[in-house]
Amino acid sequence: MAEISEDVTAAVRGIDDGSTVLIGGFGRAGLPFALVDALRESGARDLTVVNNNAGNGTTGLAALLAAGQVRKVICSFPRQKDSFVFDELYRAGKVELEVVPQGNLAERIRAAGAGIGGFFTPTGFGTSLAEGKETRRIDGRDYVFELPIRGDVALIRAHAADRMGNLVYRKTGRNFGPVMASAATLTVAEVTEVVPTGGLDPEAVVTPGIFVDRVVATEPHPAGEEDAA
Repeated sequence: MAEISEDVTAAVRGIDDGSTVLIGGFGRAGLPFALVDALRESGARDLTVVNNNAGNGTTGLAALLAAGQVRKVICSFPRQKDSFVFDELYRAGKVELEVVPQGNLAERIRAAGAGIGGFFTPTGFGTSLAEGKETRRIDGRDYVFELPIRGDVALIRAHAADRMGNLVYRKTGRNFGPVMASAATLTVAEVTEVVPTGGLDPEAVVTPGIFVDRVVATEPHPAGEEDAA
């Protein structure tokens, strides 16, 4: 049974300096804004953050970056029109970056959750993203070997949970949440509501409670709900 946290401060307790934190979200859709804000307020530093992008505007992940708490970002889309916080930090040499093609990012996280030691993919072969990595020709096609991405912590946003920690998602808010939940030592889910055990249609459950350690109910962030359509 998942722990139902009283508030977001309790939900992020124990996240140490130097942790690798998987943060769900596709842009703002499905981003656990309240948990990210609580992580920022906790003061944890020297973090490696894994997310689809490197923050939008001045809220959420961008605010965590602006606070100087992130050492490295692993993402697919580090630069877009409103990623100015990351852009300034990167150009100043204050944050490291590892760019991972989006499909590879999802599969590297999934591999960690599935206990797979790595996989060969054609994506990235022959580019700078393959430098220093093992390559192999299989059936006449060139591949590059990618390692799993494991997290000390996963912070994800779902639509609802039951008291066992089973999760259902809302539309595009689902994105990286399911694979991240299975790939971290500690998974914390931010949801709109917690229902009694049995209150979710079992056929609709995407993330089984076995992968979820803590759940906290929060008001949905307007930007996140708007984009999860």
